[in-house]
Amino acid sequence: MAAKPSDQEFVEFVIKGLVDHPDDVSAQRTVDEMGVLITLKVNPEDMGQVIGRSGQNARSLRTLLRVVGAKNNARVNLKIEEPEGSTRPPRPAKNDSMSNEAVDDLKL
Repeated sequence: MAAKPSDQEFVEFVIKGLVDHPDDVSAQRTVDEMGVLITLKVNPEDMGQVIGRSGQNARSLRTLLRVVGAKNNARVNLKIEEPEGSTRPPRPAKNDSMSNEAVDDLKL
């Protein structure tokens, strides 16, 4: 069995430290003309911890991966695979009628 590349090991190490189900963490590495793509799979219950508030954890991990890639003269990207059957909660629609009412109240 071949040794895992350092970028893939790095992603797995960091994510396993974040999640409640570290045994469910797996990272697959593919290389093409665009660079290296690491596809991350985690337990559906851990998605919130991996992504973080407002995507901050995922954004930070991608930044660190750019540093790891630069050290190895490679462009490294991260894709977090959405678990099978998961659904994102719908984003609340902006209620413009509220803001229009507030503006109308200001008109004298």
